Amino acid sequence: MIPDGPSDKRPVRTRTFPARGAPPRVRAVDLMLTLVSGVAWTVVYVEAIRVGLRDRTYAMPVAALALNFAWEATYAVLEFRDGISPQGVVNVVWATADVVIIWTYLRFGRAELPGFVTRPVFAGWSLMVFGTGFAVQWMFLAHFGMHDATRYAAFLQNLLMSGLFISMYAARQGPLGQSLTIAVAKWLGTLAPTLLFGVIEDAPFILGLGILCSVFDLAYIGLLLRGPRTPVRSLPAPSR
Repeated sequence: MIPDGPSDKRPVRTRTFPARGAPPRVRAVDLMLTLVSGVAWTVVYVEAIRVGLRDRTYAMPVAALALNFAWEATYAVLEFRDGISPQGVVNVVWATADVVIIWTYLRFGRAELPGFVTRPVFAGWSLMVFGTGFAVQWMFLAHFGMHDATRYAAFLQNLLMSGLFISMYAARQGPLGQSLTIAVAKWLGTLAPTLLFGVIEDAPFILGLGILCSVFDLAYIGLLLRGPRTPVRSLPAPSR
């Protein structure tokens, strides 16, 4: 539930899709968009692991990675409170993939930081980033409730990820630890739920966030297609 204004606490009515008795065509569209999103995001995770290991770096911006892992772990636990559910299983699979990406960040990430960032500093910084990811998810959950928190948090952190991928490309001066497969799969994986929640469920806030994600995702795809195909510098070796 969200307020209409600063002093108006009346809840905004939401509905669950597909509604009971919805036409088979509507249910088919819902299923198709859900499958497209699930498959596309699975491709993102698998490719991020592959590219990260190939280039000896991490393939997802760390702030977005922390929020993603916290989202998936939190809602996997909540989904399983009432028994095994398909979404809970998917969340566990994605969270497991995130653990591997987190390992690539911990293994190779310090090489991208200045030399004064020692191992203890890097460890403390990493704990703070991933701890903050969980704190943010729990604050969304406490304020909005599970139905709205899952969607608002997912789309906001998705928009953050879209912008950070462009920043990563600029910081690395090329596509080190990145790939066109990740970029296209991320765009499609976000576009499908944008249509489902933003258009079919008529949620303007979700629709707006989804459109902004597409703008950044398409810009990032353009960078990978037209920019340097290889990084113009190598990453420095981390200091001890």
